[in-house]
Amino acid sequence: MTYTPGPTGASVSCMDAQMRALADPTRRSILRLVRDEERTAGEIAASFTISRPAVSQHLRVLADAGLVEVRREATKRWYRACPERVEELRDWLTDFWTSGLDELKRAAEQEEWPARARSARRQERT
Repeated sequence: MTYTPGPTGASVSCMDAQMRALADPTRRSILRLVRDEERTAGEIAASFTISRPAVSQHLRVLADAGLVEVRREATKRWYRACPERVEELRDWLTDFWTSGLDELKRAAEQEEWPARARSARRQERT
């Protein structure tokens, strides 16, 4: 398998895993829960109506994508968001949208320029 570095240095396959992980609304909710403070798997599971094993599967997908870190303490597992990984994805998305918007702006300006020139010539004649 070939990995192509993205603009932030993260491999495309890593970003693909992150995007797939974030495509699920339950996983996005879990990520919000652990964004500001570390929580145990039990605390996270208590926030949802789905089964605890289902929450564990979601946590595993988030961990495999590098979006959360797991810390074991005795019999508990503590989860917290990995902001540096989220920043890589955010930077990639920002670059993606910014370059697209720049292209749209250039295209709009190219279409608008002849119309402005015609309008200016009309105004000069009056």
